[in-house]
Amino acid sequence: MRNETEVRNNIDATRYELQVDGGLGIARYERREGAIIFTHTEVPEALQGRGFAGRLIKGALADVRDQGLKVVPLCAFVSAYLDRHPEEQDLLATDAPG
Repeated sequence: MRNETEVRNNIDATRYELQVDGGLGIARYERREGAIIFTHTEVPEALQGRGFAGRLIKGALADVRDQGLKVVPLCAFVSAYLDRHPEEQDLLATDAPG
């Protein structure tokens, strides 16, 4: 049984997922030329404001780092997360792919 607080890369659905308290948060992405392009982050309304999306993105970025990829934050939430976490900014792609 998978840990409920574990961020999972659902490659077939091209999204990262985090399931908490019966709700599923997602961070949609596209993968191109050595980068993950985050396009949308969504959490259930009942879980908003509890740090759920931040945990989702933190886990997603850890996986991106493990894969040796860069990030293009088209999603406003991911962009704001990176602004608040300078330790993650080395993941930013300097040349946006595609």
